[in-house]
Amino acid sequence: MTVPVFEEIEPAADCGCAGCAQQRRDLALGLPVRAGGHPSAHGARRALVLVTAAGVVLGAGAAGARAAGAGDAAGVTDGGGTFTGPGADTPQGDQGPLHGGASGPASTPSPGATPTTSQISLPSLRKTTRTEIVNRAKTWVTAGVPYSMERYWSDGYRQDCSGYISMAWNLPGNEWTGSLDRFADRIDRADLQPGDILLFHNPANPTRGSHVTVFGGWTDYTHASYIAYEQTKPRARKQATPLAYWENSDRYVAYRYKGVVSGGAGGGSAGTAATPYPGAAMFGPGANNAYVTQLGKLLVARGGKKFYTQGPGPRWGEADRRATQAFQQAQGWKGGEADGLPGPQTWALLDSGQGRDIGGSSGSGGSSATANGFPGRGYFRLGQSNAYVEKLGKQLVKRGYGKHYVSGPGPRWTEADRRNVQAFQQAQGWRGGAADGYPGPETWRRLFR
Repeated sequence: MTVPVFEEIEPAADCGCAGCAQQRRDLALGLPVRAGGHPSAHGARRALVLVTAAGVVLGAGAAGARAAGAGDAAGVTDGGGTFTGPGADTPQGDQGPLHGGASGPASTPSPGATPTTSQISLPSLRKTTRTEIVNRAKTWVTAGVPYSMERYWSDGYRQDCSGYISMAWNLPGNEWTGSLDRFADRIDRADLQPGDILLFHNPANPTRGSHVTVFGGWTDYTHASYIAYEQTKPRARKQATPLAYWENSDRYVAYRYKGVVSGGAGGGSAGTAATPYPGAAMFGPGANNAYVTQLGKLLVARGGKKFYTQGPGPRWGEADRRATQAFQQAQGWKGGEADGLPGPQTWALLDSGQGRDIGGSSGSGGSSATANGFPGRGYFRLGQSNAYVEKLGKQLVKRGYGKHYVSGPGPRWTEADRRNVQAFQQAQGWRGGAADGYPGPETWRRLFR
């Protein structure tokens, strides 16, 4: 009987035989402890292999079978090499700190064990807005960041799907698909808004099938597909994607980052400011600081541009007071509550994107001067048929608020139009008469801006 010979070898980097190719893949994609790998093997740079004639034959056969499976799961490419088909092949790395940075991982699981949520102490969540999340996701798409479970981009995040979400959510470390949910609240797919994620974690084998995407908005009123920002082979991409994904669609779960502070319904509690209120001493006559500039920019974004002949700037002026007072009055405040000096509540509403804009919201008697072409309320009532109704409907569909249309939209005002408008108004945080489904100047301005 021939005694098997064990030899410590490394696969040749340029050898194309099935055995070396499979060994290189196994070294790169070796399962972590939590997925069934052996602790002593995790992270090893060299491997022990059994060198026998039978082993070579069996290894080549297994490698061929596994290679075929990987090809089937990887989908197809178009002429430019862009991934277009189902089955994202997205192996990922472990939890860990930012590459080259001081921030540590959110948590470190013990070898061979997966900690429960109650056992994990999460760091203070970094507050962010939906716009910031999507903009961060776009940076990798614009840069064409290549997919890799071993490399890190210049911002310190790992270049795989879970590292991509860690980056978009501005987390303090690199997470994986098995830990991202601890930073988020589970939501219904119908409630998805830009900046939320769709996550599938395969606990049986996290390196096969597990994937996560950033939800960028619905492609049309049917809500059958959405714009996905994702890190997949060969590089980060933005693409219209079937809900929830090409494969394992029914196993994807929608989540919302707990640190979102603005951006529509469910995006954080009303009046939660991303920047803490700096104090009353920073505002008023004689004040000259960056917070005055920030206040002015927030007021301009909420309809206060008409009060500024120049600026806004760091020196407090009458324009700042008048614009602040107009915003306070738009909330229905009177007397000392609308004195033109920002207090904690005024600042929180401005900085979080909550409350009513200067000029009033839908359902209020705001000035049509800020309506950006609003034709008047009389065009949007039962029995009305005109081009403005159709224009409104098409814009609602474009913005992802057309689910109540069975056909159309068309020029005749219907209950479907009213319900779609109401959904848009409620997404602004409006309630009661401000979300009655009939467009006013502010609804029109926000819808078409």
